[in-house]
Amino acid sequence: MNLVLHYGLLGSFEAALIALAVGFVVYALWWQVCRRHGLSHGHAVGWSCLAAVAISSGVDGWNLFYLGMVRLESPLYARLALAAIHDPDQLGTRVVLEVIGALIGVGLGWWAFSSRHLAQDATDAP
Repeated sequence: MNLVLHYGLLGSFEAALIALAVGFVVYALWWQVCRRHGLSHGHAVGWSCLAAVAISSGVDGWNLFYLGMVRLESPLYARLALAAIHDPDQLGTRVVLEVIGALIGVGLGWWAFSSRHLAQDATDAP
């Protein structure tokens, strides 16, 4: 997706909100899959955390890894690498906030779906 985010901390918070929504949706999908196959909530939480973090912060995380591992000795290579990154000044902050947002989104999804599931079980009991 080519979303136009703001620069600075505001853009990092926008990315975190997008990651939160991704985490919630991914948990909703994994919850359905795990419920149909008889798996526990732990499987849904674990796999959805992994998928949400990979989806939401995958590109920025890769850029952060790439900048730390590749030898950018030439100013040309450094300029090319930084030109491909949206707001390279806030890259580390954005990655951390995206991971936190994705995990919070999964947690909110777990809270929303498990409380509804527990409420249905309580009404079914005699």
